[in-house]
Amino acid sequence: MNYTIVNGSVEFGAETILAEINFEVKGKDKVAIIGRNGVGKSTLLKSIIDNSILTEGIGEEKFSIYKEGVSIIGYLKQIDFEDESISMIDEILKVYKPVLDTEKKMEILLARMQTDKSEELAKEYSKTLDRYEFLDGYTYKKEYETVINKFGFTKEDKEKKISDFSGGQRTKIAFIKLLLSKPDILLLDEPTNHLDVTTIEWLEGYLKNYPKAVVIVSHDRMFLDKIVNKVYEIEYGTVTKYTGNYSDFERQKKANYEKQLKDYEYQQAEIKRLMRVVERFRYKATKAKMAQSKLKQIEHMVKVKEPSRYDLTSFNINFKLEKESGKDVLHVRNLEIGYSKVIQKMSFDLYRGQKLAVIGENGIGKSTLLKTLVGKLEKLNGNFEFGHNVEIGYFDQQMAFFDSKKTVFDEFSEEFPWLTTTEVRNSLASFMFYGEDVFKTINMLSGGEKVRLQLAKILKKGSNFLILDEPTNHMDIVGKESLEMLLKEYKGTILFVSHDRFFVNKIADSLLVFDKNGVKFYDCTYNEYEEKIKDEDIKEEGIHEQKKKNENNLYLQQKEQAKRDARIKKIEKEITLIENEVKVLEGSLQSEEVYTDYEKLTDIQNQIDESNMKINELMEEWEELSTN
Repeated sequence: MNYTIVNGSVEFGAETILAEINFEVKGKDKVAIIGRNGVGKSTLLKSIIDNSILTEGIGEEKFSIYKEGVSIIGYLKQIDFEDESISMIDEILKVYKPVLDTEKKMEILLARMQTDKSEELAKEYSKTLDRYEFLDGYTYKKEYETVINKFGFTKEDKEKKISDFSGGQRTKIAFIKLLLSKPDILLLDEPTNHLDVTTIEWLEGYLKNYPKAVVIVSHDRMFLDKIVNKVYEIEYGTVTKYTGNYSDFERQKKANYEKQLKDYEYQQAEIKRLMRVVERFRYKATKAKMAQSKLKQIEHMVKVKEPSRYDLTSFNINFKLEKESGKDVLHVRNLEIGYSKVIQKMSFDLYRGQKLAVIGENGIGKSTLLKTLVGKLEKLNGNFEFGHNVEIGYFDQQMAFFDSKKTVFDEFSEEFPWLTTTEVRNSLASFMFYGEDVFKTINMLSGGEKVRLQLAKILKKGSNFLILDEPTNHMDIVGKESLEMLLKEYKGTILFVSHDRFFVNKIADSLLVFDKNGVKFYDCTYNEYEEKIKDEDIKEEGIHEQKKKNENNLYLQQKEQAKRDARIKKIEKEITLIENEVKVLEGSLQSEEVYTDYEKLTDIQNQIDESNMKINELMEEWEELSTN
């Protein structure tokens, strides 16, 4: 499989979105498309599906599109539900129509073969069976059951109508269908949005082993690091290719920039030196020829372009704490949280300067904890207490969705009426609102811009304890990196919820891990936590194997004991039977017919002796079995 776009571009009206697209995906490539919000990442995905929006780019090569072995391109946003009254499982099974049709044909042929023994029918059945195996008919049920389970759906959910699910759940169902349909190129636009850590980790493994090509737009750096082998960055309208994962891209980009800058600066210095020679000697008759040669030397140089600077517009760190909190910031004991019933119960302490990340699956109480701590929800039981001088700055992920006709400037200045116009603009510029940006109305802002505005307001208040619920949602990678730098430099205490593991690993020095079995505190970074979990899993696996071995041994012991008990009972019966036979034989010795006939007497006595020997042998065996 090979899909290539050479020197393409995308224009909408008079605006050029992408000026030069050179893009290739082959075989089992796992490709990332990265760049700041609004640079055209989703546009590039759309152009891969719909080539009609492509025109010739500004590059020197001839514009062309090459496709080989590409039958199906799958894109999440293309998937709609034709009938929302059917059940979830019936919707998902649409993916397996060829398998189900083959399965039905097999059943029909098998029924016919009960009465029709012809060789022709047997061959048709064999051929159908081969196709069924080719379509993975023996594993498809396990496949879709696994994916449904990993996306957090229950057994009962499978029978629910599509219309009964929330918008987010319906997106997940569409995503499941897309994965199971196995297109030649799988296009994913922010696939980790709204997925919990457990599901993301499973999805990483699934996509890494996906048998065909995958193209991913994502701001989740750890997700990209674990999957992709090729990165295309969109910057200044141009698509640039890098080999490797996201970390490799970062290293290469920095190295390329530094090398090109060094080459450019060296060449510029050499041009200046040569020009000084030219200017000095061009009007001297004896040196004019040499001066002309220097000019030609400059003209024939292959000019090194000055490299475009990184597009690293970021937050400036100029926010200070109003006052320092006491050493003890938060004390939580047996706190029970939830709505109508308890979701989680926990105890932990938080100290000044600590940065605690709350991680875990969706829907098991992470945001509920934060809402309880800031008073938006009542605690159900237990206690929590803030320390001396603690001043809270709270960011709720829902803040990013507020709308208003106020401008950014007015929204900020109304919060801080004592600030001058210059001070307001400087504060907003620290969060990347420059020039005319401050006069945008709130309802014109993107999700990422709204997040930045809220964080600017919170941090300007000088709070010494930040409680943040998914602060990186809607942010591009550079925005996340900027926030990471800001929070790493922040001198106060932070408690935050995030599903971005890269962000968590950069910021948190401790973790509060939520799962269905409860809440557990870890005094370590995310990387260290992963190592601990691996060690615990290995240990648990060892314990499980030993337990299984012990159970097997116990079973074998019990089985052997049962055999011994059965044998003991059988011996006891045999001994009783033989003893009765001996009594009868001994009684016959008193008969005149026997004791007057030497041969009969000898024969019966031999039988008695043999029986007694048999009894002795059985008794020895019985004693041996009874003592084990």
